[in-house]
Amino acid sequence: MKKDNEKSILDSKDLIKNSLQLFDCEVYLINSEICIESSKKDFIKIIHYLKDHPNTNFDLLIDVSAVDYPDRILRFEIVYQFLSVSLNLRLKVKLKVEDNEFVDSISSIYPCSNWYEREIWDLFGIGFKNHPDLRRILTDYDFEGFPLRKDFPLTGFVQVRYDEEKKQVIQEPVKLDQEYRDFDNLSPWEGIAKSLPGDEKSGQ
Repeated sequence: MKKDNEKSILDSKDLIKNSLQLFDCEVYLINSEICIESSKKDFIKIIHYLKDHPNTNFDLLIDVSAVDYPDRILRFEIVYQFLSVSLNLRLKVKLKVEDNEFVDSISSIYPCSNWYEREIWDLFGIGFKNHPDLRRILTDYDFEGFPLRKDFPLTGFVQVRYDEEKKQVIQEPVKLDQEYRDFDNLSPWEGIAKSLPGDEKSGQ
């Protein structure tokens, strides 16, 4: 049964790869899942093809997410998850983009991507061209920065609190007193020291 399933996935991968020969993309397998790495110039054409062509017929968009790789020139990777009900097959499409670069929205092809793209804009700062309503969806409209970027500070830039004197909610820069920043820097990833605090009590 497992071998039959693996053969079916391989056959589907080869079919999709042959179908997309005219487009600038790479088709391969990751953990028995078909993956397409698309160029920006052919991205929308590939998405249209995957949805409309009978060889593929990926009629459902399951999820859209992003990953931040700060050391790469193409810093962000947008990952689209598709499902073909008729073929009982899942597919992943990856698109690599630079910082401050806008990519084409697929909301006109898959309307459910509207909020997924807004979430990526809100948390990563990746913009989508021709999106009908590109604005923040999880954070406040005046929120500073993009909290899922690897260089975003854990404390954020501002804090919200209720001011008793003004009788209203206010925003102010984050200020941490130094006594709260006294961390234990012993790390298990750097190996265990030969002597640790408290060893002197053992008499060894």
